[in-house]
Amino acid sequence: MKTHAIIPIFIPHRGCPNDCVFCNQKIITARQDDVTPEDADNIIKTWLPTLQNRGLKTIEIAFFGGSFTGLPLDEQAAFLRIAQQYKQNGLVDKIHLSTRPDYISPEILELLRAHNVDIIELGVQSFDDAVLTASNRGHTADDVYRACDLIHTYGFTLGIQLMIGLPGDTMETALASARAAVSVQPAIARLYPTVVLHDTALSRMYQNGTYHALTTEEAVSITKEMYRILDAAGINIIRVGLKSTDLIREDGEIQGHTYHPAFRQLVEGELAKETLEQQLQALLSQPEIAAEAANGKTLHFTFMSSGTSFSNMIGNARRNKLYFAKKYPQLKIRYQVDPALDAGCYCVVK
Repeated sequence: MKTHAIIPIFIPHRGCPNDCVFCNQKIITARQDDVTPEDADNIIKTWLPTLQNRGLKTIEIAFFGGSFTGLPLDEQAAFLRIAQQYKQNGLVDKIHLSTRPDYISPEILELLRAHNVDIIELGVQSFDDAVLTASNRGHTADDVYRACDLIHTYGFTLGIQLMIGLPGDTMETALASARAAVSVQPAIARLYPTVVLHDTALSRMYQNGTYHALTTEEAVSITKEMYRILDAAGINIIRVGLKSTDLIREDGEIQGHTYHPAFRQLVEGELAKETLEQQLQALLSQPEIAAEAANGKTLHFTFMSSGTSFSNMIGNARRNKLYFAKKYPQLKIRYQVDPALDAGCYCVVK
């Protein structure tokens, strides 16, 4: 049962004069108009009644879509006063916002703290300076470290957003970014494979051949290793892949094969497959089981997961089930739910 909900307020490209090569915020947020504090209030009033009777432990108001702390301080305060009233009245639990690392300062953090902000997510994208420069991010890795240190000092919950497949990015730089993210101790993280949106510098680079987008398989291969690093450090990975909108879909405002609507399941399914196969191979290497297989005996195995992880165990479009059936035709494999297993844990038994 879902226990956490976010009321999202998108402020497209407000407060950010920088043009990152991948960015078209009006496509990402599926909005064309600016949002006022009055609009924000109406959005909250619309969402709240649908959330309050669902037994949720946490309801957040979140300002997404741009670089919130790049807004003039009085505009930030106007939005935050709206959210703060709902929090002070006990109608929501947390206030959440996303911004850039170079738009963090003591003055800004004082303002956010005065308005009871809880969570600050930084659009870091990469910790590699060459990748940041090639992507026209307008900040360096040092800016990220400084911002993270300030956010911790002021007592906010830190979130990190990383992108995979930016210009100049490789498996090595991506994994180095994941390890660097662990070093700054965020509580939450998002992993986004780069999507080539129309009307961006990246789109033009893609069209003229100076940028080569990752295939879905390449993006999954890199992302799953980053996921593994962050997950092992106890970081809550709250999103993997861009959320589908009317514009961001396979036949929408994107180019190439850079978007998959079930990207998270592809990543978590691949991790599940690897875990299952490691356990299966360990069992098959045991002398008694190996002897049975050599004698042509049909071997029966059961793959188990929690109910919440069962779809990842099977794989998107049953790809894991098909993989094991093709690679191990001599085995009979049953897939089963074990309520005793935690989410993301898998077990193979004979």
